[in-house]
This record gives sequence, C-alpha cells and structure tokens, in this order.
Amino acid sequence: MPAGDDPASRFIPHRADLLGLAYRMTGSLATAEDIVQDAFLRWQAADRTEVAQPRAWLLKAVARLSIDHIRSARNRHEVYVGPWLPEPLITAGESPQETAFAQTQRVSVAVLLTLQRLTPAERAVFILHDLFDTPFAELATLLGRTEAACRKLASRARAHLTDAETRHPVADGDGERIARAFHAASRDGDGEALRALLAEAAVLRTDGGGVRPSALNPIGGADRIARFFAGIARKRSRTPILLHLGRINGLPGFVTLEPDGLPQTTALEIREERISAIYIVRNPDKLGRVGVQLAALGKSAPAAGPVQIASATF
Repeated sequence: MPAGDDPASRFIPHRADLLGLAYRMTGSLATAEDIVQDAFLRWQAADRTEVAQPRAWLLKAVARLSIDHIRSARNRHEVYVGPWLPEPLITAGESPQETAFAQTQRVSVAVLLTLQRLTPAERAVFILHDLFDTPFAELATLLGRTEAACRKLASRARAHLTDAETRHPVADGDGERIARAFHAASRDGDGEALRALLAEAAVLRTDGGGVRPSALNPIGGADRIARFFAGIARKRSRTPILLHLGRINGLPGFVTLEPDGLPQTTALEIREERISAIYIVRNPDKLGRVGVQLAALGKSAPAAGPVQIASATF
C-alpha cells in the first residue's frame, strides 16, 4: 500500500450509505452493523491501489454480504412465529418536503416488508440502482447476469413496490396529533376513540417473535382492532410509559415502556387523516438499540444497547 494509506479514513465517509444498504436488504440494524464491519475488514485486506472508486467497491461488497445473509436466513424467516417486521429505525421528526419524504418512505415498514418478499437479486438491483445510482453494467458483473436481465429485475421490483410506497406525506404536526391520540386511545382501551382514528380497512401487525405476547396473525378492520386494544387494556396491570413521540421508519409513531419492563415501538401509516396500518414491534431481539437511539435524540430510555447506527442518510 502507498505510504500514508489509511483504510479507515477512506471507509468512514461511506459508512452511513453502507448501513442504509444493508438495513434495506436485511431489515435488521444489528445485521447491518455486522455486515458493514465485515465489509470494512475486507476493505482493509484488499489491494486498495486497484480500487478507483471506493464507494462503488464498498457498496458491492456490502450487497454481496447481504445477499449471502439473506440466503442463509431464508429458512429462519420461514419458521418465524407470527408476523415479521423490520427492526425499528427511530429518527428525529422532519417536515416531509419532497426530498426528505422520498428518503424516509424508502425505509417505511410497508416498503421494507415488500423488499423482504423480493428475491435477493431483485432486492439488490433495485436498491443499488434506484437508491444508490449503481449502473446496470456494474450490477451485471456483481450478480453474474446480463445487463438486460438486471434491468428486468429492477422493473419487477419497482412493480412490487409501487403499492407499498406511501404516496401522501403526513406533516409532523398532523402525524404527532394522530399518534398521540392513538396512543391515548389504545392505552385506555377507548374503542369509540380508536374507531374514529382508524380507516375501516385498517390492518394491525404485531411482531413478538414468539418471545413476547402478540397477535399471531394480522388483524384487519377498525372494529376488530378496537376490540383488540380494549381487551389488552382490561387485562393490563400497569399503564405503559410514553418514552418518545416521533418518526419510526419515517412514519408517525411512538415508543413505550411496557408493564413487562421492555420497550415497544408503534409506527402508524396514515392516509387521508385515518390510520390505515399499525406496525408494533415487541420482539426483544429487535429492540436492543432502542435505548441508544432515544438517547441520541436526547430522550430518557431503557437500558442502553449497542453503539447507535448513524442514520442521517437512511
């Protein structure tokens, strides 16, 4: 290597993008961190004199590692207990201007769920080309396919994602108002208030991972969802503590400390002033970073977890 070559200094400027890629590919912040660390070790060992574009090299390395992880994890997903949801990404609220909204909707729960249903190749091509501007010619080399085949993969992925992408941004003020009202109504088991907040065809998905109690199947319809929360409120011994009200995966939502002493995240998809989807993560394996994420936002939180991911470019 040339004298003074510092692999870390050439790696760090791209770390946030690499984490964003790995998180979108896997739906897990913890896995994304591991993949990016592995990519850094490979970067250290590589002949960097042959690398003209470090960002492109690193993106492709992370994509390969992510694809390997997805293929090895596929059987685990198939036996997952109850609905699977991505690990929550908690961000500071920001007005949904066009550019900011375009970024945040690409980590919304609906989009991440749809990405999980794509093949690893479709996922990689869509993310690398549409989000990170990687030319199809480079993707062809990465995947061992023709450029035309990569274009078809991207087209198929976009077709699947069209319906998943939220088309109507919700301003911070409106999102916070609806999230606060939903938190109060669900906490109190107020069925009438809940039905007023929910769209008739609303869907609730709760991810307990088989570790904490949760609905094992999605619950559809305003009436059924209202009855579900009313039932929980009647059985609850203590009231959850609201830790944070803000955006989770770009959606209005909140974080609570539940009576069992563990955190829970709730993200709300809102269309035309009504809640159309509710995503609740209760799986402890996906909540280890909640404390550090909240601390980074200046909020009191449960016990701190591992080092926080830099998420500015997610």
